Amino acid sequence: MRSSTGEHYPALDHIRGLAAFLVFTWHFLHESPEGPVPYGFVPALPVFSFLDEGHTGVSLFMALSGYLFAKLLDGKRINYLPFFANRALRLFPLLLAVICIEACRRYLAGQSLDGYFTGVGEGVLLPTLSNGGWSITVEAHFYLLLPFLLMASRRFVFAPLLFIAVAIVLRSVLYVQIGEMQSAASFTIIGHVDQFLAGILAFHLRAHAKNRHWLALAVLIAFSGVFWWFDAAGGFYQLGRYPSPHWIWIILPTLEAAAYSFGIAYYDTSFSRKRTSLPFKILEKAGAYSYSIYLLHPFFIMQLAAFIDTNVMTISNFYVACLWSGLCFVATIPIGHFSYTCIEAPFLRLRLRYVDHKPGTAAVATANTPNIVHPSLSHTSISPASRLSQAK
Repeated sequence: MRSSTGEHYPALDHIRGLAAFLVFTWHFLHESPEGPVPYGFVPALPVFSFLDEGHTGVSLFMALSGYLFAKLLDGKRINYLPFFANRALRLFPLLLAVICIEACRRYLAGQSLDGYFTGVGEGVLLPTLSNGGWSITVEAHFYLLLPFLLMASRRFVFAPLLFIAVAIVLRSVLYVQIGEMQSAASFTIIGHVDQFLAGILAFHLRAHAKNRHWLALAVLIAFSGVFWWFDAAGGFYQLGRYPSPHWIWIILPTLEAAAYSFGIAYYDTSFSRKRTSLPFKILEKAGAYSYSIYLLHPFFIMQLAAFIDTNVMTISNFYVACLWSGLCFVATIPIGHFSYTCIEAPFLRLRLRYVDHKPGTAAVATANTPNIVHPSLSHTSISPASRLSQAK
């Protein structure tokens, strides 16, 4: 798959595939409060808390989206009407297919569709779309803000920090008024805007992350410790109650934004050579089809975990369940490929050119090449014509 600017960044595909695996494993592990792995389990090694609280993969997607768009659009004039049209062509076909499949599933199960289609209509503004579709709503809100955010960050590189500070203040005010911030922080732009902004800032400051291996290790250890504490305190569902009244939801999006945006910039700039070993090839393929995997896996993931737990072997052990999740995740890549080929790719051929290079910048790519994105959920690659001009 190629972006409409023609560029391809294998390292970012690895991150996209990792984010998809986090979300996939979160749903695989926690079919219900009791299992296969109970909500109350806390892994001994802090780094495994990212899998036990795999919903954080969505935040990684969002940070990657901000970084990726800043990278793709840097030094270019943007025609926003074609840009918005291309986003619609990239996201809506599969989303509409998922909406229809879910409607059919509910109809065959004898459930009323009135409330469902009301939720679909409200999904333009509210996080009411099923199968993770709520994150597409957040992504769309980010696209509407993107012209202003890019303009501000070009005029003042630290503008994203000011906007993040405003977001923290807004969440604090809403927390005082409402009494909880988990709902808005988890499912709306009010929480995830930090990650988009931090991704944009990380791109502009990426040189400071290059080859900072010890700093990257320190960030990983520190953030793993924070997330281990969050997991041990109750995590997504048991931090007091759900939605949680804990104040951590005011700043958790910011902590995720800081750690993930730095990690993305570090990985993107420090490992330029394409990695061809099998695990990285699998991650790259998973990243390429992650949008399909992300939207389609809720149809079967919990039933798959229950089937393995009942008919193959018990997976109540967290580490055994994670191994099974990895195997099942790899098995979904062909499903993602089929979905991309049959549903997504035909519409990508209709996309329009939306970037022009500013005077003095090198021309990069041709226009009518398949696109990137769900934020971070899709794949980008370089067109043959642009490889010579993309010596990175």
